[in-house]
Amino acid sequence: MHDLSKLRREYSKESLDVSTILSDPIEQFGRWFHEAIEAEVLEPNAMNLSTINEDNRPSSRIVLLKGVEEKKFVFYTNYQSTKGKELTRNPACALTFFWPELERQVRIEGTAERVDDERSEKYFQSRPRSSQIGAWTSPQSTIIEARSILEERALQIEKRFEGMALLPKPKQWGGFQVDPLVIEFWQGRPSRLHDRIQFAKVDGVWKVYRLAP
Repeated sequence: MHDLSKLRREYSKESLDVSTILSDPIEQFGRWFHEAIEAEVLEPNAMNLSTINEDNRPSSRIVLLKGVEEKKFVFYTNYQSTKGKELTRNPACALTFFWPELERQVRIEGTAERVDDERSEKYFQSRPRSSQIGAWTSPQSTIIEARSILEERALQIEKRFEGMALLPKPKQWGGFQVDPLVIEFWQGRPSRLHDRIQFAKVDGVWKVYRLAP
């Protein structure tokens, strides 16, 4: 294994200051997200989603952001999956975006609630047909004996919906929207003295602070 203690990289591309950051953190996120797309970051909408399991331990995985609607961060999943069950039980969660090409990350803490079925179905039917079939096929997060079970079930689902241009949304599938309470913007800087600007919602109003790295 490589000597991890020698893996170092100096960050020096950009800077970040309270005086120049946008006053609305959602708009600032939009600006950085656009710049991530322009920089051709691989999967710029990939984000780490952390939830809390029934043993009060953190549980994390990568999901894809599918929209920022009404100032909330939206993603879709199977409600019977591990993350779906955990968010239903405890809506507290955290999101983290990392864009190494820009030496940036964004941390978000908030609470999640389900997206209404109409919006979820509209998004579901905009997905490629293969993805729609996949959502019907997979009993997400449950133990299965072999991949062949999924492949056989996918064929059954294909036959079931043969000739249908749009598949109905499975009842157990839909969106979550995360209402942010804290949003932190992190910009890498030399000597590990990184810029960290944090927005915290206090009585419905965003307050902004600089944090020590």
